[in-house]
This record gives sequence, structure tokens and C-alpha cells, in this order.
Amino acid sequence: MEHISVYGEGNERRLTGHHETAPITKFSYGVANRGASIRIPRHTFEKQRGYIEDRRPASNVDPYPASARLMQTILLDP
Repeated sequence: MEHISVYGEGNERRLTGHHETAPITKFSYGVANRGASIRIPRHTFEKQRGYIEDRRPASNVDPYPASARLMQTILLDP
């Protein structure tokens, strides 16, 4: 839930677990899984490089704190 707090307003209405979204209370990831919180495109998985999609932020997200929180988790948290 630490990430959700910087991901914009209205996520509790949007992240229901329906319509290709993950539930707001559950973190998940998967290859080519549009219902996961973090989607790893198939070509990224196969080539072991590329990009990931964080599917949780709302369209009104401030990208700077959201990106900072994601990078902190990926790069700094043990």
C-alpha cells in the first residue's frame, strides 16, 4: 500500500480486480499478464532486458514521486 499512496486519486474505485486490473490490496506480477500489478512483456522476459509496466497508477498520478518510490523499491530495498 506504500506505492498506492503516491499513485494518484481514485485507485480504490479503479483497482477492483476486474477489467484487467489487479485488486488494490494484492500485489502481483506476471509475464504478459494484463491482470497483474506489474506486467512483464513477453519479449522483455525472453531477452532478459527491456521494460516493465506498473499497471496501478491512475492517469492523474504525479510521475516523480511514483517513479521515485518504484526505483527505491527495486534498487534500494533489500
